[in-house]
Amino acid sequence: MKSVDEQLAILKRGVAEIVPEEELRQKLGRSLKTGAPLRVKLGIDPTASDIHLGFAVVLRKLRQWQDLGHTAVLIIGDRTATIGDPTGRSETRPQLSLDEVRRNAETYTQQIFRILDRSRTEVRYNSEWLDKLTLSELVFIASQMTVARMLERDDFSQRFQNEQPIALHEFLYPLMQAYDSVAVRADVEMGGLDQKFNILTGRDIQRAYGQEPQVAFLMPLLIGLDGVRKMSKSFGNYIGIAEPPDEMFGKVMRIPDELMRQWFILCTDVPEHEVGEILAGHPMEAKKRLAWEIVRLYHGEKVADRARAEFERVFQQRELPSEIPMVEVPSELQGMPIADLLVALELVPSKNEAKRLITEGAVELNGERITDWRQVIPVRTGDIVRVGKRKFAKLVVSQ
Repeated sequence: MKSVDEQLAILKRGVAEIVPEEELRQKLGRSLKTGAPLRVKLGIDPTASDIHLGFAVVLRKLRQWQDLGHTAVLIIGDRTATIGDPTGRSETRPQLSLDEVRRNAETYTQQIFRILDRSRTEVRYNSEWLDKLTLSELVFIASQMTVARMLERDDFSQRFQNEQPIALHEFLYPLMQAYDSVAVRADVEMGGLDQKFNILTGRDIQRAYGQEPQVAFLMPLLIGLDGVRKMSKSFGNYIGIAEPPDEMFGKVMRIPDELMRQWFILCTDVPEHEVGEILAGHPMEAKKRLAWEIVRLYHGEKVADRARAEFERVFQQRELPSEIPMVEVPSELQGMPIADLLVALELVPSKNEAKRLITEGAVELNGERITDWRQVIPVRTGDIVRVGKRKFAKLVVSQ
């Protein structure tokens, strides 16, 4: 096993905060002496069905812990998800049923093991212990936290000041997440920087149960495709780790240049000294390298090479993609204005979107730009429609 300093050098790449770092050093030193791996906890509430690059930041760091010989304790929050994490919320999060949560969890775990080492991962569901808590135990846990401290949280504080409702069950969330750490005897808990309050609460509850408190290991929040907010499915600014490679590559190429350093550090394995060298070159080449590295992680090197070549052919050399999906055009759609036709063929979500794209010059038929959304264009089998930068369709007119 590597020395404490060597482990910390690896683990501290990209980290936002370690609370407290000296305790982590002590825990690593003890682990080195005894040969007992640290138990590194990560709790996830499967409130959606898939994983994006923002969440993968924490998973990739957890994989580094595993590669250093430690045990990942992955807690599926099937019970806490039915409460709903209030972190960063301006209103009460809708509560999910246990069945909904467990369906999402199946997809989550399939995707998680594209990153984590299954053999070094202990998977637990927190309903295992939370459903067994008695009223007296719940009262004991709640007695460790004051209302004043709860209201120190930015989300609760803002809602209280704005006279927006805060449901009592929301106060239970950080306490139940904290009790998870007691149940699995966590040495370290990982999470995004927005989870700091919840994870530090875990230290308090562990002390109340006579356990050595966990170290909070906090990662930055990855900024999403819009360059403004954290990556989130609810904001639509995300890249899923299971997305097709060409789509993944193309989305990375859309990020603002100023995000590249953060994305290189948090989303790839490129050494930090190389990142500086790459970013000193041409921004387009740097971004293609970033996109290639990300696609390689989730789809392999050969697929990443193909995705890069496809991007260069379509978007730099302005050639057609090597594979274009076929779209059937029923004969009764002939004679429609082009905006209505795009909607009918499900190439755009709405007529307003079709109008916008056409007005902006983002729709082409056989390489010719369409400028009038009212125009009626007879289409033939073999015609190629391009909508926006990345959507192509080869038309097949049915009789």
